[in-house]
Amino acid sequence: MSAAKKVIVEADGGARGNPGPAGYGAVVLDAGTGAVLAERAESIGVATNNVAEYQGLIAGLRAASEIGATAVDVRMDSKLVVEQMTGRWQIKNPGLRPLAAQAAKLVREFDTVSFGWIPREKNKRADALANQAMDRAAGKPATSAAATRAVAPVSPAAGPVSPAPGPLPSMFDTGAVGAAPAASWEPPTTATATRLILVRHGETGMNKQSRYSGRGDVPMSEQGAEQAVAAAARIAGIGATVDVIVCSPLARCVATAQAIAAQAGDPPVRPDGDLIECDFGEWEGRTFAEVRERWPAELTAWLGSTELAPPGGESFAQVAGRVRRSVRGLLTAYRGKTVVVVSHVSPLKIMLRDALGAGDTLLHRLYLDPTGISVIDTWPDGGVAVRTVNDTAHLAGIATP
Repeated sequence: MSAAKKVIVEADGGARGNPGPAGYGAVVLDAGTGAVLAERAESIGVATNNVAEYQGLIAGLRAASEIGATAVDVRMDSKLVVEQMTGRWQIKNPGLRPLAAQAAKLVREFDTVSFGWIPREKNKRADALANQAMDRAAGKPATSAAATRAVAPVSPAAGPVSPAPGPLPSMFDTGAVGAAPAASWEPPTTATATRLILVRHGETGMNKQSRYSGRGDVPMSEQGAEQAVAAAARIAGIGATVDVIVCSPLARCVATAQAIAAQAGDPPVRPDGDLIECDFGEWEGRTFAEVRERWPAELTAWLGSTELAPPGGESFAQVAGRVRRSVRGLLTAYRGKTVVVVSHVSPLKIMLRDALGAGDTLLHRLYLDPTGISVIDTWPDGGVAVRTVNDTAHLAGIATP
């Protein structure tokens, strides 16, 4: 993007029925050239038009943040969202207040953000993406990407809109050649793989009590410490030389990493704040049952969209942004090496989702046990192989929650 890091965000959302099946779309454009830098689109289940429009705004702001923008010009055809975000209109609908608060929190991350209303015919990119998301959710054929981008150039861009690169690549798309290699039945053999050994931390008392455990720095239980030692022996048995152990800075991960290092030849243990667990906000420390009872609507919405956060917390889309940054850094710094990554359920699931090329549904269907081990190999040409998911053979004889 341009050196000034100024972007334009076009966002939209809609519902087929009000409320009805809904979705949003957002496009981030270079303010100088009009080039498309990022796109976001997702169905959000049954919602109103206004909820979908706010979701489009939130997704667009997050995408702008992920690519390093510092100044944002938001353009939407929703007069309600524009007027409410500028403070000229009150937010009378209580269902929109949490969404407006999320958007306002994102706005504060930039140096400057402006909001402007545009007529619907000038917001065709975002509108097309929103409709594509709703079509996909309904099982309808998606409109071609070329058709959705054949719209007028953005003003005041200096040049025509460039062909969009599509959604941001996964964290494993780091090869020098931009495109992923062609599908093949043959295993990659052209270079030494970079191996990521993913390990969830050992059990804590919060895990055993089925509580949301995010940023709270709770220690491992005695049983968790036993699990960590067993995982260390399992990793030592894999046979690869561990070059570095990178972990979340929370105590349960650091202790697990240290147990692994003790049996792996004492490689360096390096905490990385980007690997910390999701911030569960007001749900932190509460049991799953309590959250289900007290926040039924919010929980349902959160489970249905990675763009939504628990009250006062962090969305999986935000977690994915920082996890992507961490993994790409590891693949660059330790090419051809073996890296053990000790983290939490959410970051590890996101890594596996990207490595498998899976959808967001995986995040709520994949179970990772305390000290479960997963192995991902990557190659410089873009090849990715998921060798193991949640290996728990080392836990035989140790009780699990």
